[in-house]
Amino acid sequence: MTSKNDVRPTDRISALRLQQSLKMARSAHAYVRGSTVQFYDWLESQKRGSLPEGPAVWICGDCHAGNLGPVAALDGRVAIQIRDLDQTVIGNPAHDIIRLALSLATASRGSNLPGVTTAHIMEQVIEGYQASLRQDTDALDDAPKAVRFTVKRSIARSWKHLAKERLFDTRPTIPLGSKFWSLTEGERNDIHVLFKRPALLHLATSLRSRDDDAKVEVLDAAYWMKGCSSLGLKRYAVLLGIGSGKKRGWALMDVKEATAAAAPRYTGEKMPKDQAQRVVAGAMHLSPHLGKRMAAGIIREKPVFIRELLPQDLKIEIEQLSVPGAMKAARFLAGVVGKAHARQMDDATRMKWAAELERHRSKTLDAPSWLWSSVVALIGRHETAYLEHCRRYATQQSPA
Repeated sequence: MTSKNDVRPTDRISALRLQQSLKMARSAHAYVRGSTVQFYDWLESQKRGSLPEGPAVWICGDCHAGNLGPVAALDGRVAIQIRDLDQTVIGNPAHDIIRLALSLATASRGSNLPGVTTAHIMEQVIEGYQASLRQDTDALDDAPKAVRFTVKRSIARSWKHLAKERLFDTRPTIPLGSKFWSLTEGERNDIHVLFKRPALLHLATSLRSRDDDAKVEVLDAAYWMKGCSSLGLKRYAVLLGIGSGKKRGWALMDVKEATAAAAPRYTGEKMPKDQAQRVVAGAMHLSPHLGKRMAAGIIREKPVFIRELLPQDLKIEIEQLSVPGAMKAARFLAGVVGKAHARQMDDATRMKWAAELERHRSKTLDAPSWLWSSVVALIGRHETAYLEHCRRYATQQSPA
């Protein structure tokens, strides 16, 4: 089904650039989420030794609060885990802590909370993260209302919810329009070839309600305009029909190009050379629910990683926070990140890393000075860049 809002393949870059600019102009919090390169540039500018160097584990690399949320496992269980692993590398876990703290701090400022709240957010981030290293993570009942509500919604969702949200209908088609755009003939052919591979057939039938030998058919596909940090990368939505007759079901697959991670990695650590395989490997370590639902492939000679979107997969939206809500969100979400790191460490490594995080504590602020100074510097840098971005956006939108 076509639409006047459909974008031709030759016009994708300009349309994506406009959408990215609009999203990042909406708020400082949105700008932080979409400006990962600035964060990495800042990390590169830091003197060696100014940040603690943690054990070599897989990190998210872009660990802002919007990249955490409920994720469903193959057997239907739901847990809050990291949802976006494009930048995953074997690196310094301190980078994930700083990135999460920065996103929570900007959300707090965007909610017009007092500046002292930012200081207390830093305290709660470290407390929640260290609790996870002690394997003493908070229960869902201790999470803020927004998190508990999102999990409750997640568990109650079905394919109909996903179809109406993503496809606007439960019929087996992808409607072209503002989100889904036309494919070239070559892209469509490559997608059909991709989903004939045994690994992709297995991925499509891996959910517990599907037969292992069920027929898998590509019903429809489209370019997917999604997110604002993947400008120019290939991304496709693929609708599959699985099985036949009364057992016929559908699956919506997310196919995304993988490129070299901009996140700093530890030198000497072995990671897959194929960028899509790197993403899948990182997901297996950090977010097992998601990693077991992913596979790597090739489209148009570009590495891509593929996952099935499930109704239970949701992002946690942190827009307006109260002071108690900010404290709970900081502690709980830092615990989620800490748990993802800790599952890769043995007991001795966890204890050593926990002790390292205790260093440089202030007598008046129960958060390490390196975390406080890092977040303060980053807030200033991002606020300046955000306002400059808004100025450019307003200039572009003004009538000549």
